[in-house]
Amino acid sequence: MGTKLYVGNLPYSYSDSDMERSFSAYGAVNSAKIIMDRDSGRSKGFGFVEMSSQAEATAAIAGLHGQDLGGRDMVVNEAKPMESRPPRSGGGGGYGGGGYGGGNRY
Repeated sequence: MGTKLYVGNLPYSYSDSDMERSFSAYGAVNSAKIIMDRDSGRSKGFGFVEMSSQAEATAAIAGLHGQDLGGRDMVVNEAKPMESRPPRSGGGGGYGGGGYGGGNRY
């Protein structure tokens, strides 16, 4: 298994293939994926790249972190493992839902 990198502060027009092309200059890219918003279908401005070795990942971080990309400074660092989150419960919290506020004003 390779080394996974977090890539952030990307232009919204940046695609998976653009990212793969940029990182392939530093070694073999196992995968490159831009994270998309499920509702709008638009890029969220970050993604993940998996390089085939730690040495290639380190070279990509050194070469690409802070580089100007469409007026934005790219952020590249080693991805942290995903933290487990408690399951989401339905609905909002607490009481007082909606309403017009105030009290007994007639």
